[in-house]
Amino acid sequence: MSSTAIATVIKMMESVPETVQDQVVEHLREYLEDLQDELQWDTLFKKTQPQLIAAARRARKEIAEGLAQPMDYDQL
Repeated sequence: MSSTAIATVIKMMESVPETVQDQVVEHLREYLEDLQDELQWDTLFKKTQPQLIAAARRARKEIAEGLAQPMDYDQL
């Protein structure tokens, strides 16, 4: 599948030396991998958001009722 954006990138790539093309491809590969990771994170976060909201409400309730204790980072 081709788009105007892809055609523009191809023309830009054709105008630079092959070594630069290789560098651009590597940067693009890393950038796309990062984007995919972010999309996966967003999807997982959306799936667990109701549970996170419920946990936050429970924590607030426990704090209000005096049932919460400060976290002791030395015991982690």
